[in-house]
Amino acid sequence: MANNTTHTIEYKTLSIVLLVLMFLTFVTIEITSFHLGALTVTAALLIAGVKATIVMYHFMHLKYESLLLRILVAMVFVLFILIVVITFIDYAFR
Repeated sequence: MANNTTHTIEYKTLSIVLLVLMFLTFVTIEITSFHLGALTVTAALLIAGVKATIVMYHFMHLKYESLLLRILVAMVFVLFILIVVITFIDYAFR
């Protein structure tokens, strides 16, 4: 953490984050009932990425870290998206 300070999050904020994560989990489960073909997996991965971002931002205190660390974490997500896109392209042209 920046400057070795402790950060406390209010229970109201934690409750809202919990509700958002539960809603996104419900959406992930419900999206499988629709026949979207390959977009089903894409949508599930997109929702999982959003959930991971919320967890990192609030529970891993990423919002209190320096801009450099935020950029590095964002680059990991970009790399992950790139690998997933390349995998889908490879699978589509087999």
